[in-house]
Amino acid sequence: MNILIDYWPLFRDGFLTTIELFLFAGVASLVFGVFLAMLRVSPVPVFRAAGTLYVTVVRNTPLTLVFLFFVFAYPYLDIIEMSFFTAAVVALSFYTSAFICEVVRSGINTVPLGQAEAARALGLTFGQSLAEIILPQAMRSVVPPMVSTLIALLKNTTIAAGFSVAEAGRIRSVLSDDGENQLLGLLWVSLGFVILVMVLTLVQRSLEKRWSVAR
Repeated sequence: MNILIDYWPLFRDGFLTTIELFLFAGVASLVFGVFLAMLRVSPVPVFRAAGTLYVTVVRNTPLTLVFLFFVFAYPYLDIIEMSFFTAAVVALSFYTSAFICEVVRSGINTVPLGQAEAARALGLTFGQSLAEIILPQAMRSVVPPMVSTLIALLKNTTIAAGFSVAEAGRIRSVLSDDGENQLLGLLWVSLGFVILVMVLTLVQRSLEKRWSVAR
């Protein structure tokens, strides 16, 4: 308990940064992941191929390498200057969106084909049928795997500590430099992540009850 009290500003700021990373990367991953899923189910072969290529490459690339690219290689492209925090958000979003895509695509596949056929019969375009009919039904069925993917994103934020982002994963190194008990520090960090995961789990249960679909 003494470590938590003595280093409270470190724990507080670290977890606040972790939450910020999670929220920014989570929103970006959801938006881009849904867009990729639309490419994956598009009737246009080129779009399907592009979505498939992205998902295949990113899902089989270690997240650390994605961080290395955006933190160290990307600045040499001299496009848009990014801080370490922004680079971490982009890396996490770039990586997680591939998994979000597959979750959403699996949900789209659970929607009966008759729904899409009925939408076409009403004169809706592919984009309209996805946005107004298919995706609303698909999102209801993918709440558990979607939250599981977001929980993985939350834990992946600790990698940012190795790239100059002062989030919860950096607490151990600070305690080590000060000669403090790292094990106790890691236990408090673990407890912090357990609490955050429990919050996400409660959100999942709430959404499942609200969006429950009779089958």
